Amino acid sequence: MTYPSNATTGFDMLSMQEELVRDRIRTLHREAEEQRVVTGVLRLRRARRDAERASARLRNALLRLV
Repeated sequence: MTYPSNATTGFDMLSMQEELVRDRIRTLHREAEEQRVVTGVLRLRRARRDAERASARLRNALLRLV
C-alpha cells in the first residue's frame, strides 16, 4: 500500500482550506445582498405608509376647507 507524500497531502489540505474560505466569502456576499434587498423592501414599505398617511392628512385638511 502506498501513501501520498506529505507535500501532496499538505497541498491538498491547503487547496481545501482555500476553497472553504472562498465558499465562506461567497456566502457572506450572498447574505449581504439578501440583507440589502430586505432593507430596501422595508424602506419601501415605510415610505409607502408615510405617503398614505400624508395623503390622508391632506385629504382631511381639504375636506375641512369645503
